[in-house]
Order: sequence, then C-alpha cells, then structure tokens
Amino acid sequence: MRIFNTLTRNKDEFIPIKEGEVKIYACGPTVYNYIHIGNARPLCVFDVLRRYFEWRGYKVTFVQNFTDIDDKLIKKANEEGITVPEVAERFIKEFWTDAKGLNIREASVHPRATENIEEIQGIISSLMEKGFAYESGGDVYFRAKKFDEYGKLSHQPLEELEAGARIDVAEIKEDPMDFCLWKGAKPGEPYWESPWGKGRPGWHIECSAMAGRYLGKTIDIHCGGLDLIFPHHENEIAQSECANGCEFAHYWMHNGFINVDNHKMSKSLNNFFTVRDVANAYGYEPIRYLMISSQYRSPINYSVDIIEQGKKALERLYTCRDNIDFALKNAEEGGNIPEFLGQRKQEFIDAMEDDLNTADALAALFNLVRDINTLIANGAGKAALGACAAEFDELSYVLGLVYNRNTDNLDSEIEELIEKRTAARKAKDFKTADEIRDKLKEMGIILEDTPQGVKWSRS
Repeated sequence: MRIFNTLTRNKDEFIPIKEGEVKIYACGPTVYNYIHIGNARPLCVFDVLRRYFEWRGYKVTFVQNFTDIDDKLIKKANEEGITVPEVAERFIKEFWTDAKGLNIREASVHPRATENIEEIQGIISSLMEKGFAYESGGDVYFRAKKFDEYGKLSHQPLEELEAGARIDVAEIKEDPMDFCLWKGAKPGEPYWESPWGKGRPGWHIECSAMAGRYLGKTIDIHCGGLDLIFPHHENEIAQSECANGCEFAHYWMHNGFINVDNHKMSKSLNNFFTVRDVANAYGYEPIRYLMISSQYRSPINYSVDIIEQGKKALERLYTCRDNIDFALKNAEEGGNIPEFLGQRKQEFIDAMEDDLNTADALAALFNLVRDINTLIANGAGKAALGACAAEFDELSYVLGLVYNRNTDNLDSEIEELIEKRTAARKAKDFKTADEIRDKLKEMGIILEDTPQGVKWSRS
C-alpha cells in the first residue's frame, strides 16, 4: 500500500514497524458540543483505513482520544452552570449516537485526557530535565527553537512560523514560538496537583501521552484533519521526539476540508451544520457516503443536491443486494463462479492500495453491482449468486456501507396475503389481487411482480 505521507510529501510504501500489525492514532473530538460534518470526515475516512487493513489481514490497534478538559469545555460548563465532567459525559454520549449512526466502529481504546494526567506530567518532567521545557508564572512551555526539526511536518521555515505566532498578554514566554505544556489554574477552573503547582494539561501534550501509553514511543500512522498539521501535530512531534529520543510516527495522513455550497464552513457565514442536523433531515448513511465519495485528501463540497445524489447511489446498492437475496430464493443449484468477481475485487484493492482512494473503490463496487444485475437478469445458479453476495458484502463492509438493510421476515399475516394474491392472479381474479395489493400497500408493503416471482419491500 502507498500512503501520501504529509511528512515526506510523497506517496510512500507502507511498511509497518512490526510485520502484520498496524498501530494508528487518530485525533478525536473535543467534547463540548455536537460533532459537525467537518468532524465526520476523519471519522469515516480513518474508519475505512482501519477496516481495510483488517480486511487485508493486519492486526490493527486503533486509538482515538476524547479531549475532555479544555477552555471550550470550561466555558460551556460555566454557561450552563454545571461541571466540566458533566459537559464531557453529555457530549461523549452524543458523540456515540452520531458515530454509531455513521457506522463508525469503536476504537481499540478511547482514552480521555483526564485519565492520563500522570503520563502527561511524566513527559513534561522529562522535557524539563532535558532542557526542552521551562516553567514561567505557573505555566510550563516547550522551547520550540531548541528542536532543530521544528516545522518539518508543515514544511514551513521557522521564520514564517514565527511571523504567525503571538504572545498573549497573560503569557510570559521566552520566545513567541514556545507553546504551553501545562496551564496554571485560574480561579474556578478544574485543576490537578503538579510539581509546578495546580493546573491542567495543554492541548498538544495529551495526544503525545495517550499515543505513547497505548501504542508505544513510535507508531505507524498518525492521522487527522488538515487543520491539525500546524500547530497541533507539529507540536506533538516536537515534544514526543524530544522526550523519547526517537521518531514519533512514520506516516502522517491528513484529510481535506469540507465546504458548504462551495464556501468554507463557518458559524459566521451561517453555513455550519452538525452531523445530527443533517442526519435528522437525510439519515446518517448519506453523510458517510459523502465523506468517502472523494479521495480523502481532496476537498469535498456539502450541499443538499449532493446528499440527494448520495441517497440515490445508496438505493442502487441496497436494491442490488436485495435482488441477490430474491434471486437466491428461486435459483437452481449450481452455477459457475463469475470471472468478474476476481476482476472487481482486484479493482477495489488497487484503488485502496493507492493512498486509500475510496472514490475509485466505490467505482469498483458499482461496477460489481452492474455485473451482478446483468447476471441476475440472465439467470444464475445459487453458487454464482452466493459468491456475488459474499463479495458484495465484503467490499461494502470495508467501506462501511449498506449497514441498514431490512432483513426482517414477513409476519404470517403478510405472507398469507401475498400467497392469496399470487393464487388470485393465477386464477385470473385480478380484482381480488388488486384489492390485496392495495391492502398490503396500506400496511407499508410494496410488491413488485418479476419473472422470478413477487418481490416485496417496505415503503
């Protein structure tokens, strides 16, 4: 597999640290509100990455954190008159509602910043002992310029990074580029005891601590959105490599931004949508489809028209899968395994091996759908249909699609009505047949007469 590595700016061949295993760290949400559609993209994209590695036989350890202590959580808690842990618990619960709706698998570990204070303080102490960090006014800062490779991920000269830095009035730093590892407690804020006084961790240090605790000092892949390259991931590299004396992550993957109606998503432009908002209107699966319909590094555009197109594409997938099941009920035994199955699987693999190109992988899946529909129309044996079902399920599972299939069995009353209608049609009693069809329609059952028999679906 080749991965576009932000660190090298090349498509690098993926070589795991340990053969047959992959360690992935994905930056998770700050749990002070509902996740927005921009958050949904890394969730969906890197869920597919994990699924693909597992499908190819790797043992994957996938870690995704929750930032549960932060200025935003403190502000939210103060606004609502509740505690920061109450805010975090509430929105972690809401996160899981949306994540499950999007068919996101749980990570191997979902650590929280507040559960890793000891590890965070250990890294800070090590950095101070080595001269990479210093205390100032109850805060602890990292000396960015002391790390010779600072800026290697964002590929910006230190002078350009420095030009964009600023010194807050409340900060007393040796250099504008220095960033906070530990924040001294302000009145009314949550805090932990530390060698530098009461305080809480800075944002960047938590991910270094959690990645190190659950994946080791060097990991295979670190991923997140483009907006995290600088300063978050740049700072993670600096503090981790200075503390541990080794490379932090071999591969860095960053997904592109989401625009809304061709404009950057922004609360000020009133085009800011939560996943819950969109799901309430269109369902969760069209959101997931949108997020993987383009190669992950490309920007994507959200609009009502595009969501509607996604819904129609999903209908094609669901219809194909239902057609396979229906054809299997009436098919004869035997039948040769179609050659196109191997071709489509290889197309899918080639796309995914090329920097997780889910757009081309989807194209391979739809090519498979076209071939299956033709096969069914021409008649096919059970062996052929069974093989088609298995491959369809494999590929759609890797992409995390077609997960809302209605496989309910018809209850006895509906089955009896369908049988009576079939008998009435054979007896040319079309009046009775139409009456039964109308009754079933009122019950939410839609019938379709095909050469292979009667198909049904729920409206």
